[in-house]
Amino acid sequence: MSTKQTTAHLYTSRIDIPESTRAKVVELLNETLAACLDAWTQAKQAHWNVKGKDFYQLHLLFDDVAAALYEPIDTIAERITALGGIAHGTVRNSAENSLLPEYPNTEKMNEEDHLNALADRLAKFGKHVREGIAKSSEWNDQDTNDLYIEVSREVDKKLWFIESHLQKLK
Repeated sequence: MSTKQTTAHLYTSRIDIPESTRAKVVELLNETLAACLDAWTQAKQAHWNVKGKDFYQLHLLFDDVAAALYEPIDTIAERITALGGIAHGTVRNSAENSLLPEYPNTEKMNEEDHLNALADRLAKFGKHVREGIAKSSEWNDQDTNDLYIEVSREVDKKLWFIESHLQKLK
């Protein structure tokens, strides 16, 4: 479970967002950074360990999901620092503060197990990102809102790709 880091210090900034709002946004973005880093490593875990008849297709898909999750990490961290915060982006920070459950580490995970594990984590991360959309809009930080919208669109697309492997025609 997440142990939230508090924003102890903000650097001064000429950005015309009140410091109290910047502090809330920085805290939220650090939660997102931890979850995004964690989701990226979990997608790589599936990529490295998938086995089965659809190995190659899923190996490529999981790597594509990982790449999509890796893409916004720098943008999220830079938004945190642009707002005067400190980005908490180490592996240890991520492990300690991610809202995602640990990836199953069983030796006998089949393709469907990996698909379900990734789908569950993408769905949870996507929900968090949509909450970020609502909060950043409420706090009138449209730049952060735009960042969250972009991430949300990509996470939902990758979730669709994963879920398509799990859906059966009736």
